Amino acid sequence: MKREIIKTLDGSTTIHLKDWDECYHSKHGAIQEAKHVFIKNGLSLFENNPVSILEIGFGTGLNAFITFLESIQKNQIIDYVGVEAYPVEADEVLGMNYVTELDALEFENIFEKMHKCDWDKKNEICSSFSLTKRKQFFHEIDDFETFDLIYFDAFGYRVQPELWSTEIFRKMYNSLKPNGVLVTYAARGVVKRSMIEVGFTVEKLAGPPGKREMFRAFKKV
Repeated sequence: MKREIIKTLDGSTTIHLKDWDECYHSKHGAIQEAKHVFIKNGLSLFENNPVSILEIGFGTGLNAFITFLESIQKNQIIDYVGVEAYPVEADEVLGMNYVTELDALEFENIFEKMHKCDWDKKNEICSSFSLTKRKQFFHEIDDFETFDLIYFDAFGYRVQPELWSTEIFRKMYNSLKPNGVLVTYAARGVVKRSMIEVGFTVEKLAGPPGKREMFRAFKKV
């Protein structure tokens, strides 16, 4: 599948899959989307507490890197697990401009470390942030009550509807601790119905630039 690195409207880069006309992040702003969906409407709910995060679609590492920067700013302990079946190539990672766009040159070595560290083992990125990258298909996930927060950042329903199925969301529900939270950029009715079917309580929120709405789901007990 042909791939190219493109700039999004906020100046940050993403990978575009030409055959699908699908991007790893929003064309309206990769960084803006990550901060709005996953930080503002996800991580911010857990301020002043250690948090365990599962990311569905590790991709370019943008969400992990922004979460790391937040953890440094707020002195928060984070155990981060990113699942990715098809890891991004090294030359594509080098084409990402996240370090400069986030004004985080002092942490450039951290971004590189996130991509160079071993897969399928827990890596200490710093004293307060650990990262486990799992090379795994989403349907293989079998964690049980392990995570406080899920970043659900799979490719869109239009190109991979199977990633948004009731089966996958049941695995997400089981993976969360009681009162855990899942956030995603998606806001399709079929996605909401699958979430509700497996037990989630779903709310619709204002979306990031270029999207009217997004979902946040709770595992209420």
